[in-house]
Amino acid sequence: MADPSLFSSVGERNIPLAHRMRPEKLEEFLGQEQLLGPGKPLRDTIERGAVGSMVFWGPPGSGKTTLARLVANYTDRAFESFSAVTEGVPRVREIIKEAQQRRELEGRGTILFCDEIHRFNKAQQDAFLPWVEEGVITLIGATTENPSFELNSALLSRLRVFVLQPLEPQHIRAIIEGALSCLAEDTVGLAFAENAVDLLVRHADGDARRVLNATEAVADHVQSLDPSPEGAISADLVESVLERRVARYDKSGEEHYNLISALHKAVRGSDVEGALYWLARMIDGGEDPLYLARRVVRMASEDIGLADPRALSIALAAKDAYHFLGSPEGELALVEAVIYLATAPKSNRTYEAWSRAQQAAREHPAEPVPLHVRNAPTGLMKELGYGKGYRYDHAEDGFAAGQEYLPEVLRGARWYEPTDQGFEKTVAERLERWAKMKET
Repeated sequence: MADPSLFSSVGERNIPLAHRMRPEKLEEFLGQEQLLGPGKPLRDTIERGAVGSMVFWGPPGSGKTTLARLVANYTDRAFESFSAVTEGVPRVREIIKEAQQRRELEGRGTILFCDEIHRFNKAQQDAFLPWVEEGVITLIGATTENPSFELNSALLSRLRVFVLQPLEPQHIRAIIEGALSCLAEDTVGLAFAENAVDLLVRHADGDARRVLNATEAVADHVQSLDPSPEGAISADLVESVLERRVARYDKSGEEHYNLISALHKAVRGSDVEGALYWLARMIDGGEDPLYLARRVVRMASEDIGLADPRALSIALAAKDAYHFLGSPEGELALVEAVIYLATAPKSNRTYEAWSRAQQAAREHPAEPVPLHVRNAPTGLMKELGYGKGYRYDHAEDGFAAGQEYLPEVLRGARWYEPTDQGFEKTVAERLERWAKMKET
């Protein structure tokens, strides 16, 4: 944390708290021990001043910008900040030109920090390539999106990727303590009750910037009250100031696929609470409930199948119910379907059987249909043997004749292997009986 005494002037006190609290040394940086702990490669690289181009990938408020500035501090290079949201390739060219002059005249390197680098399309990203290759700039990108999706392969191959995690609760608490010390000069006697600190920690959601902005907002509100509240700031007062937390969710980005994967796997794993949580996260994040309904139908077919044939009917009914009712009433139908699927017996044998049948069809795409199961609408076709020897199954004992329906090369194939779960146990018994009929 920066020393609060450094910001004693009125003008500096007007600087946003998040900027006033920005660490200037690695020892002050909170979190990311997996990257910056003693002996970790990134820390060693920074301390030696031998950094190359890299990208920091992590959620908002995890320290990407701060870490980039620390790299510049430790390497004695010029730091040029650039936003891919508000600036474009012409500004990149200006920075490159300045970096070339700086290297020629001063012998000093330049760090070009590109915030939100994923906002550049893959063609625009090519503007960095030759200068990274020649060492004119050391590029440090920051992104909240998966670099393997958002950066072009040529640029990505020249960058080391470091993954930053949301800050842990203990880190957030330490930030709040430092913020209160920094604000003490502006707000005499500012102190938070323990439950108020707990509320701020939860509100932060691992985001340092969010908790600093929230702490500053509470402090500003306290200053505006007349009379000022006595004693420690309560959780109720803090809650009255805080805005509603918005789910961190991008319907078209990686988090979309992460959350739907979590929902699907929680259903598959029969974890009702997990399934409901991820469903709620996606709905609160603004996901289209009909997209969720389609995924629920897929879960019923892929992971339950014939272990409980009703699962597919319930999933389809939930889709129809939502379509009929809309939000929020129709969301309860999706909840009902998710609970039913999570608690149903599981089987992926339908899914596996279809995969095997598709593979067989690709490997044997031209096998002739056996003559006895061919249709014979004309006399010529009957003379050629079409339909000859076919036995009408409904007329047979047990309603199955035990005849072959596969091409000769595939005789004996067994793609569907039912489990002993739910209704599939009954299906398995039927298949075993019919298999014995074929043998006789």
